[in-house]
Amino acid sequence: MKILVMGAGTIGAYYGARLQQAGEEVVFCGRGENLRAMREHGLEIRSIKGDFTLPQVAATDNPAEFAPYDLILLCVKSYHTEQCARQIAGCLKPGAAVLTIQNGVENEAVLQQIVGRDAVLSGNARIFAAMPAPATVNHTGTGYIEFGELDGRITERVRRAAEAFERAGILGEIASDIFDRRWDKLIWNNGYNTVTVLTGRNLGILHDDPDMLRLMRNIMEEGEQVARAEGAKIAAGRIDAILDFAAKNLRDSNSSTLQDLKRGRRLEYDAITGAVIRAARRHGIAVPITEALHALIKMLDPAAGNGPAPAAN
Repeated sequence: MKILVMGAGTIGAYYGARLQQAGEEVVFCGRGENLRAMREHGLEIRSIKGDFTLPQVAATDNPAEFAPYDLILLCVKSYHTEQCARQIAGCLKPGAAVLTIQNGVENEAVLQQIVGRDAVLSGNARIFAAMPAPATVNHTGTGYIEFGELDGRITERVRRAAEAFERAGILGEIASDIFDRRWDKLIWNNGYNTVTVLTGRNLGILHDDPDMLRLMRNIMEEGEQVARAEGAKIAAGRIDAILDFAAKNLRDSNSSTLQDLKRGRRLEYDAITGAVIRAARRHGIAVPITEALHALIKMLDPAAGNGPAPAAN
């Protein structure tokens, strides 16, 4: 398949590198120092599944340069969705699709308005990774994609993408219930991204503190209540499963939001806490903890105009 990775940061670089390693034709769309490093040196992946280097990659800042594509993997921050959707409009082959694996549950609607209602797939990136230097990825946990059609059908284009992901070792599964899973991940993000960015601590430290563990559970319960009001099917005991998995497998992991704070970048919180708050208001549900966290994180956001964010602990 000819695949465009739109947003070749940590997540996009990792998945794109695995796909290229497996023989797919991959184009990386990036910017700044990361783009320059990819053009000059390729990509270096340090992974729990094995390290490797791609000495040469096709890298661009213009997605139309190598169009058309069989699949576009959208990995940009959610606040860039509309801008990037306009850049990739017209870059797909007939019947091809854009697969969003971004945080939040609102990107699909934005994409449909710009690239077309039938050209959007939805998915979750289940991965913990960081980019310590341009064109260098440290992959520390999980590392798969679960995805599907918005209406749950198992189409030929989904099967084709799944085959490519399987060859690359990044397939979670084809999900006929991707709407539910998107909300499931938002519950996770609402509980973890928020407290990691506000405390500057990794998940292991947070899980070891009874007060923080109680807080994370309460935040997730707010998200779960909203998800169910939106029509998402969330399994009983799901929050316990999330907390147990993270405690056992992700103790040294930091959220992408905390990584952005440490680098002085704009924070992707409105797609997480903001999405929960907007949905809660549609249903008249009170989410006071999420609202408080949203207001606090906004004060840390370099893009909010409140001056530089203080250094994380």
